[in-house]
Amino acid sequence: MAAVLEGLEAEETAAAAEDAARSVVEAVDSSPGAPFLLVGNQLNLDLHPGGCHRLQYLCSQQPPQLLLVEFLRLSTHEDPQLLGDTLAQVPWSLLPLRSLVLKGGQSRGALGACLHGTLTTLPVGLSDLACLAHLDLSFNRLEMLPACVLELRSLDALLLSHNHLSELPEALGALHTLTFLTVTHNRLERLPTTLGSLSSLQRLDLSENLLDAIPSEVGDLSNLSELNLASNRLCYLPASLAGLRSLRLLVLHSNLLTSVPAGLAHLPLITRLDLRDNQLRDLPAELLDAPFVRLQGNPLGEASPVPPSPPDVAQIPEMPRLFLTSDLDSFLVTPHGCSVTLACGVRLQFPAGATTTPITIHYRRWLPEPGLVSLGPHDFLLSGVLELQPHGVAFQQDVSLWLLFVPPRVRRCREVVVRTRGDNSWNDLETHLEEEAPKRLWARCQVPHFSWFLVVLRPVSNACLLPPEGALLCSSGHPGVKVTFPAGATEEPRQVSMQVVHMAGVELRALLEESEAAVSPLLCLSQSGPPSFLQPVTVQLPLPPGVTGFSLDRSHLHLLYRTPLTATWDDITTQVALELTHLYARFQVTHFSWYWLWYTTKNCVGGLARKAWERLRLHRVNLIALQRRRDPEQVLLQCLPRNKVDATLGRLLDRYRGPEPSETVEMFEGEKFFAAFERGIDVDADRPDCVDGRICFVFYSHLRNAKEVYITTALDREAQAVRGQVSFYRGSLPTEVPQEAEAARQRKGMDALWMATLPIKLPRLRGPQGNGRGTDFSLMPLNLGDAETGFLTQSNLLSVASRLGPDWPAVGLHLGMPYRELQRIRHEFRDDLDGQIRHMLFSWAERQTGRPGAVGHLVKALEQSDRQDVAEEVCAILELGRHKYQDSIRRTGLAPGDSDLPGTSASQTPESAQA
Repeated sequence: MAAVLEGLEAEETAAAAEDAARSVVEAVDSSPGAPFLLVGNQLNLDLHPGGCHRLQYLCSQQPPQLLLVEFLRLSTHEDPQLLGDTLAQVPWSLLPLRSLVLKGGQSRGALGACLHGTLTTLPVGLSDLACLAHLDLSFNRLEMLPACVLELRSLDALLLSHNHLSELPEALGALHTLTFLTVTHNRLERLPTTLGSLSSLQRLDLSENLLDAIPSEVGDLSNLSELNLASNRLCYLPASLAGLRSLRLLVLHSNLLTSVPAGLAHLPLITRLDLRDNQLRDLPAELLDAPFVRLQGNPLGEASPVPPSPPDVAQIPEMPRLFLTSDLDSFLVTPHGCSVTLACGVRLQFPAGATTTPITIHYRRWLPEPGLVSLGPHDFLLSGVLELQPHGVAFQQDVSLWLLFVPPRVRRCREVVVRTRGDNSWNDLETHLEEEAPKRLWARCQVPHFSWFLVVLRPVSNACLLPPEGALLCSSGHPGVKVTFPAGATEEPRQVSMQVVHMAGVELRALLEESEAAVSPLLCLSQSGPPSFLQPVTVQLPLPPGVTGFSLDRSHLHLLYRTPLTATWDDITTQVALELTHLYARFQVTHFSWYWLWYTTKNCVGGLARKAWERLRLHRVNLIALQRRRDPEQVLLQCLPRNKVDATLGRLLDRYRGPEPSETVEMFEGEKFFAAFERGIDVDADRPDCVDGRICFVFYSHLRNAKEVYITTALDREAQAVRGQVSFYRGSLPTEVPQEAEAARQRKGMDALWMATLPIKLPRLRGPQGNGRGTDFSLMPLNLGDAETGFLTQSNLLSVASRLGPDWPAVGLHLGMPYRELQRIRHEFRDDLDGQIRHMLFSWAERQTGRPGAVGHLVKALEQSDRQDVAEEVCAILELGRHKYQDSIRRTGLAPGDSDLPGTSASQTPESAQA
């Protein structure tokens, strides 16, 4: 223990650890928080820090509950020595253990990336866990498979994703009971031949590695039903794969395959063969016509056979095209170049010769954070942040980059640019827009280096290279704004640029409380080189609206200059010679910064200019907080531009409770805020963005900032209702949280840390199952379908849900449900697969009530998710319903042409027929 806390004496360290762990055990035994640690035969120690200390103390005390534990979860974000000492005690205290999860990735870095655990090996004693059937070592730092794993002869599932494994040992073939093996996102370059000895293996995932070949022994896996080899470097496949008679799913996309064995077309159970984004030019006819084959991104039939070239002439291979799914984060670029499409809305094109050696490109999408995003005073963010690695890589030719974004509503005098970071500064690239759809645009640019990239809407910028002979720089967005550089203004050529920002007159007059106030466009001038010019530069600005040179009272006109160092506004009207025309004002300067013409009766406009500047540079957004009607323990926090609040509330109120709380909190874009639930209400501590019971996130008005916040309480919800409030803060959290709304209103202010407090009410839950976590599944009556095509009842939908299994996220995406909502469902029912499936399916079904074509949409989604078996079941139910409907109307004489049948009457109504 002394190694864990250096600088403390051994006895003090042990005593401190014992006290900390004792409090945990007391919490496990008696406190309302017990379900978070020990529930039945499950011990979860990965939700809170200090799990190793807690487990060590539990093992030393040996409480009766510990003897029943079969499932153990322990975070590996601990000191390596402490983690090793703790795991060494597991075989002595938890011999009946069946599932062991030693997974990293729960913690996130400053920018939101999952952090790997510290686990590099396992103690030898873990081989004594004779009952262990499930072992998860994902998101760690394993470079070789620990020897004790190969001794676990009862192992059924082994998860090794996101480690640093370069090979698997030959002894892996001794795990004869293994049915599931995943080694994705590693560095595997070869596979052991004994892999074919795993006769019980049913699912094998080796995607995202560096494999260029697989052994022919893989064809001996007679029970294998799923094989994923996507995103490797495979150039060929062994013919033995045709012997996998149980194979249903074979994923081979994003490789370098030029052909595949013809025997794959004759696999009896195959339902999907994914060959996208390879270099296939020819395929057997059986595969070309098969409905289960995916072939997009291959040059099939694009070119006729090339005649043999002379021996001294090298052939240039076809440029490969890759389409990478969202779970991939790297791809290989060779000297032949390639075209890459990422699922996150990014395209890259590497021309032939861009690199002289093969190089692996890594990419990642970051959430926007203030430390990562560079926004000017009047910039809007239009996209997330894309990172391409390795940073600063030098290509022989420029790489083309396309970033997808949703165009903003207001683009008057503004332009879209791609911004990148290089040499510790952010720069804007020359950007061209390509329209894909009315609401989808591509921002295209040439990338000089690899770094971070984002799409920004900025005021129109005009620039020119100023030579010693002089130049004229005009604004393309605001006619009449121009800068004249005389000859001799500079000795060396320098780059100069201008931006012009317009402020609404109505907003300014409301701010100044002066009906006649007006301002010109705000002019920003910048340049490279020395801070001043050798000759005065003439600047022309249009006069404020409503003011002309003939009716102008010069005592009311002020020229303001913003001092760069002190960030203050100075009135320099008396220091320059203002030349006025009917429409314009001209003056001469030698330094570049911000310039602004004001027309006002105020004597001192410096402070007023600062107010107007703050108002102009901040984009107002609002936060709404609503409770979900079906589950009051879910609160929706969503950030919106101010003009979209009413429409959004109207759309959400059918699913969320209003008007309490339905007030809006006015906030500013691009700042970090905290939400803290008070008075008996707390935030689910398992959220990755939860800090000390508070939710922390950044608001941007042009991004979707929806968050489902799950709240919990230690009170007895079945006995009484819970009343509380949620408060919002900007910046650092205050030491004390306001308890009453009246006191909170008194503290309200623009610059205060506290923003507002909204009420939250959690009604009393009825019934023993009313915990809001999925066991009490109350639903509205379904009306899915119509009389002619047949209805799907709740019972039918439950039958469909029982058969989906782990394929439910794919079905949900094909049904059109947002990925964010699926992630929320996964988080809410994280230990209940059935609850995840039912919640997804019935949430979708409730929205489709009364809509035509909903059932057909469900069938199509099942087929697109490769669940043809469930789709056929639904079709059978609908066919039976159609027959019943047709028989009923035939019996009642309502069918066309049946009016003359005996026993029917023309006066018969549908209501009487139904009776």
